[in-house]
Amino acid sequence: MRTLIYIELLKIFKKWRTYIGFIAIGILIPLAQWALYAGGMKGYQNMLTRQLGDAFISGGNILNGYLLAFISLQGLYIHFPFLIVLVGGDLFSSEATAGTYRILLTRPISRFKVVTSKFIAGLIYSGALLLWLFLLSFVVSIFLFGEGALMVFISKIYIFASDDVTWRFLMAYGFAYLSLSLICTLAFTFSSLVENAIGPIITSLAIIIVFTILSFLPFEVLDSFRPYFFTTYLDEWRLFFTDPIDIENIIKSAIIIVSHIIALYLITLSLFLKKDILT
Repeated sequence: MRTLIYIELLKIFKKWRTYIGFIAIGILIPLAQWALYAGGMKGYQNMLTRQLGDAFISGGNILNGYLLAFISLQGLYIHFPFLIVLVGGDLFSSEATAGTYRILLTRPISRFKVVTSKFIAGLIYSGALLLWLFLLSFVVSIFLFGEGALMVFISKIYIFASDDVTWRFLMAYGFAYLSLSLICTLAFTFSSLVENAIGPIITSLAIIIVFTILSFLPFEVLDSFRPYFFTTYLDEWRLFFTDPIDIENIIKSAIIIVSHIIALYLITLSLFLKKDILT
């Protein structure tokens, strides 16, 4: 299995589209760091403190590496689905496009191992992309701008001491990885149904966009349906930056996301086990 996973990773990282996400993050994060260095984030500080008025006095530097890491995660996380489905939607369809299904499945390798190796390789790619974001936006930002109190706005303003921040980021990135894994698995499932990567990419993005819009539309008629939209739970990583932390809701959201991942994987496995490679 390790050899199969290694081969799948080689296939992934031999394609130029794999590096689009890494390049995008490698450009955007340094630009954000330059903006912070140039004082371009004063407007963000003013927005956060406006509601507090004259009662708020900052005794330290809130424009620090932690703030940039939070803004980067919050901003880029919105665009991560596109970067993930570029690869997830190509895991199976590339084999069909290249006509290598027959060669692949005539080897003494079970279809179960083929599906599982592609699935794990997709999850590894998702983790690598998120790790790249973590290194640039968190580690490098703290090195450049130092630590300090973190002030964030999530329904209301929260201020966390510098010694109460790092673990929150680690947990938030962990939850974000679950969410990205679900997006990758969704594209992975659609990829097993078609013979080109465009279809799975467009379909996955369309579903994510539609359900995201439905999740946030302020209509009461949708309230009873929102718990069934998987996009409702994708950004729950933000709950780690509230006080007190809603542990019950986080666990519930994580279970729902993992359940979707398992269900999509089993659907893909079932479809691939029945797939006719002779037509």
